[in-house]
Amino acid sequence: MVKLDEIQKRLLTEVADLHTVPEGAYNIRANGESAGRASTANIEIVPRDTKDGLTINIKPGTRNESVHIPVVMSKSGIKETVYNDFHIGEGADITIVAGCGIDNCGVQDSEHDGIHRFYVGKGARVKYVEKHYGSGTGTGKRILNPVTEVYMEEDSSVEMEMVQIKGVDDTTRTTKATLAAGASLVVRERLMTHGEQNAVSIYKVELNGENSSADVVSRSVARDTSYQKFDAVIVGNAPCNGHTECDAIIMDKGRILAVPGLEANDVDAALVHEAAIGKIAGDQIIKLMTLGLTEEEAEEQIINGFLK
Repeated sequence: MVKLDEIQKRLLTEVADLHTVPEGAYNIRANGESAGRASTANIEIVPRDTKDGLTINIKPGTRNESVHIPVVMSKSGIKETVYNDFHIGEGADITIVAGCGIDNCGVQDSEHDGIHRFYVGKGARVKYVEKHYGSGTGTGKRILNPVTEVYMEEDSSVEMEMVQIKGVDDTTRTTKATLAAGASLVVRERLMTHGEQNAVSIYKVELNGENSSADVVSRSVARDTSYQKFDAVIVGNAPCNGHTECDAIIMDKGRILAVPGLEANDVDAALVHEAAIGKIAGDQIIKLMTLGLTEEEAEEQIINGFLK
């Protein structure tokens, strides 16, 4: 494994909660190059021949194993697109931890665009954690544009935790999923923007099989003059259940746009969208201030609790 510098180690901790080399299968990418890779008996990680990225093959029946594929960037001016394909065998039950951290102390923009495609076998279960983080004192932007595609076979389930709390200047997060009969998708997005940052989240979920279901929930905070857009579409092509929810706090001169989209193509498709955007209630702040907190400390406590 290539030795990481202190900035890269810090980024690795932020996006993947890693302090040392993880157990199990992993690939760590640093400044556009592989910094370490390991496969296991059940999980094979293979570099792609034609494009930057990986093919990850997970054997049927694999259980209680994990895959870590974090990316860290500590140089200004890097722009890369990486393609990772996950083939998850029938009946597997695994955790996949991804994420990207960019520390930009220069004047050039740094950008990572990750395209992840998941082919989830019949009855398989996947927990996917993706964290994005930006830092650095440079004027160059920290740009992340992840694309996630999920193809789910019968009775499979995917739980996705998508987190971006700090430091990313521009991001367009695109997630597409198609579900067969009995498949279940759960997405929990947590997002905070500040300064002049822009964040767009796009979801399109197609419920193609009987008794398939999707629950897509976003919680976000827009501070300063930042802008957010939550664009979620659920298409019900069979007897199914779909739910999307945008719950957002707006502060300062922030702006938030929630765009619901529900398309029912079957009489037994049950689809629901909820949205709530507003400022922090004054009585919540006053209550915490009576406990000895300043107004700023009270706001931070409320935001931290909201984004948990």
